[in-house]
Amino acid sequence: MKKKLFFLFLVFGFLYSENFPKRIVSLSPAITEDIFILSQGDKIVGNTIYCTRPEKAKYIEKVGSVIDVNIEKIYSLKPDIVFATNLTNPKDVKKLKELGINVVVFSYPENFKKLCDDFIEIGRLIGKEKKAREIVERVKKELEEIKRQAQKRERPKVLVQVGAHPLWVAGKESFINDIIEFAGGINVIEKGGIYSYEQIIKLNPDVIIITLMGIDGEEEKKNWKKYNMINAVKNDRILIMDSDKICSPTPLTFVEVVKFFTRSNLAKNKKRIN
Repeated sequence: MKKKLFFLFLVFGFLYSENFPKRIVSLSPAITEDIFILSQGDKIVGNTIYCTRPEKAKYIEKVGSVIDVNIEKIYSLKPDIVFATNLTNPKDVKKLKELGINVVVFSYPENFKKLCDDFIEIGRLIGKEKKAREIVERVKKELEEIKRQAQKRERPKVLVQVGAHPLWVAGKESFINDIIEFAGGINVIEKGGIYSYEQIIKLNPDVIIITLMGIDGEEEKKNWKKYNMINAVKNDRILIMDSDKICSPTPLTFVEVVKFFTRSNLAKNKKRIN
């Protein structure tokens, strides 16, 4: 009887695993990294030219960019599933579906909760939901401890720059706001978008963080130094951050960026006086 049950268990497990995709195309750098984090990177048969993390992702067949993709190449790879984002050209998504390809579209995460929910959903779709949930729980505990420690300090006003020409900054509607708050800062921008330097002068941030999204970080840092009436400039609290980690987040890179913020000028602020 035990042998029969063991045999049935093996058969059921085999059939169950057969339902999960063996050939995946990812049209998002963050999703590619998510899949590698979940130990399923060997299932990715195609990704974008921007999928560079981890190192192995660079050498996977390229099927286009995040926005425009090569339909014929994707079709030739015979994927079981394609992971796309709302940045992917909707016409391309439609064509892929018309070709009978299973396409799952994720919207860009507007906060940490959505980032975690999407990670767990990807885990579910590729047969790694348990592992995804374990990672999310571990990250949440780590972030709560960072936040608890940050509450002992005075909270600096923070500006995160994600574009230079024109000046584009992240607001409180962005998941970047969650990064700032976990690290113990206050986002000086209510609604993200294009701002003038005059507006930023009035807001007077204590810390400026420049992300390297097509921006020469050092050159932009020099540009800010012209505005020495801003606290961040006066106190030399201008940081440069890798845009891949902050703008294409996974739960693991999210906590990594929060740690970067707390280790840097945000953490150097004086202790809060109760």
